[in-house]
Amino acid sequence: SYLTANNNQNFLYTARPFLKRAALVISYVILVLYFRLWMMGGSMPMFSEQDNPASFSPYLLTRFLTYSYLLAFNAWLLLAPITLCYDWQVGSIPLVESIWDVRNLATVFLVLVMALLSLHCIAAFKKLEHKEVLVGLLFLVFPFIPASNLFFRVGFVVAERVLYMPSMGYCILFVHGLKKLSTWLNKWRITVPTLFALLLLLFSWKTVKQNEIWLSRESLFSSGVKTLPHNAKVHYNYANFLKDQGRNVEAIYHYKTALKLYPRHASALNNLGTLTKDVVEAKDYYRRALQLNPQHNRALFNLGNLLKSQGRKEEAVILLRDSIKYGPEFADAYSSLASLLAEQERLQEAEEVYKAGIENCPESSDLHNNYGVFLVDTGSPERAMSHYRQAILLSPAHHVAMVNLGRLHRSLGQNKEAEVWYKRALKVSRKAEILSPLGALYYNTGRYDEALQVYREAAALQPSNKDTRLALAQVLAMMGRTKEAEKMTNRILSEDAECLECYRLLSAIYSKQELYAKALEAIEKALQLKPKDPKVISELFFTKGNQLREQNLLDKAFESYKRAVELNPDQAQAWMNMGGIEHIKGSYITARDYYEKALQLVPNSKLLKENLAKLDRLEKRFHEVQEKDQT
Repeated sequence: SYLTANNNQNFLYTARPFLKRAALVISYVILVLYFRLWMMGGSMPMFSEQDNPASFSPYLLTRFLTYSYLLAFNAWLLLAPITLCYDWQVGSIPLVESIWDVRNLATVFLVLVMALLSLHCIAAFKKLEHKEVLVGLLFLVFPFIPASNLFFRVGFVVAERVLYMPSMGYCILFVHGLKKLSTWLNKWRITVPTLFALLLLLFSWKTVKQNEIWLSRESLFSSGVKTLPHNAKVHYNYANFLKDQGRNVEAIYHYKTALKLYPRHASALNNLGTLTKDVVEAKDYYRRALQLNPQHNRALFNLGNLLKSQGRKEEAVILLRDSIKYGPEFADAYSSLASLLAEQERLQEAEEVYKAGIENCPESSDLHNNYGVFLVDTGSPERAMSHYRQAILLSPAHHVAMVNLGRLHRSLGQNKEAEVWYKRALKVSRKAEILSPLGALYYNTGRYDEALQVYREAAALQPSNKDTRLALAQVLAMMGRTKEAEKMTNRILSEDAECLECYRLLSAIYSKQELYAKALEAIEKALQLKPKDPKVISELFFTKGNQLREQNLLDKAFESYKRAVELNPDQAQAWMNMGGIEHIKGSYITARDYYEKALQLVPNSKLLKENLAKLDRLEKRFHEVQEKDQT
């Protein structure tokens, strides 16, 4: 008994430094966990069933058996990392729901191994030898405890990353076992290092092959589908990649596969809705997603936008507000809701939404850009300018904000600044939608050669874009290259016989060539298209009047001008031309009437003032002649 007491004293004396360190480490861990909980507002993170299905099982036996088997599975991953995957969620490992499940044998085997190792540690520790087994076991077990579901629910089934620290303990135990094996197999000592070297080579080869999987997003996500084809999450992730790449048919297949494996996958339903071209089908997908998860902010957003496009604006507003409520950091929802409110003339509400969005998503460059557009439309160009600049500051490659800023400078008559921003946007991306406003700037400032060059490049980038090609034809016509302009305009008309602007341009080209009959014919065709905008119809009648006047058909020209001012009383040039026709016909009183109406609209017109002066002189001469005749 004396020897036993003495051994116990030696054991306690030897264990004292270890116990002190253990107490210190445990205190440190508790402190870190408390800090983590405090940072999270005193609540644990929220997980869904697909993150960790076992933790949502209503049956205690299922949870216990599955958690226990997962310990054995993780131990096997350390020993033989053959099947590896970046995500082990949903159905990667089916639940162990019965004690007769054969996988329970793996759990029993692990328990026996760990029990034997623990007994060996206790015995060895009392003899003050083989401390490395204890250290290895501690490193193997303790770092894994937070991921074991023992104290709280975790957000994964298996996560290879949590085995990094336990692998240190495994390596210690492995080396210790290798040393012991070498000692026992004295005769075949050379065999053990050889086998160890082969094992190292095998694991090195596996590491190289595994690293190839992580080379790109595609290789990573496709590897998951090959490794765990029964895992809904890997099909969903791969479908997301395919969707981003524009490979929609493949994406739809993998979304549907994910739903077959896990029918309650709300995000897969939502994303399927964004890919289908059938509006009714898309609406069904969004509604099904919301049935599974009423707080799915993306499904709320997509359904809201769909209803908005169908004119069901009040329903859309409610859905978009809910999308913001459940996803306050989702910037697109703020932009969509604000634009919808602006369409309804609820400008104050729209501005409040934009401000709330910028407050909750201060890093969203798109939100700043969209708010800038709103401010321009509501007459606050200076404030808009600051938000465009903020968008560019947050995202230096935001070419849309650069173009918008260029357009704003252009509207303020600051052409040099506008040109700078257009060119800066072109350094980011040479797109037709950036080249076109720069071409318009050159055209409107008389820089036709540069406009021609820019529009040619834009047309080459988007050969099917009718507006770009039409703008190019306008530049050619302005430069006097009327044959090229005519040919290009007729080519557009052969593709789109209802191109109103094409007929207007053709009329201008023929007029420049003094082919007034053909010019008149082109305008007649434009009028046959029956445009809805009264101002456009007024412009067409005004142009028709000009062509008739050039052919000296003054009465018909007068009727066309009259139709123009009936549709748009602000058409000053038409009033003046009507006055000119009456002036020529000698109806001075009527002519003065029309001139004065035109002068009210353009009080600084020198031509009108000159015409009125001529009219005054004619009337004066006419009165003088009348007086002489009377005497």
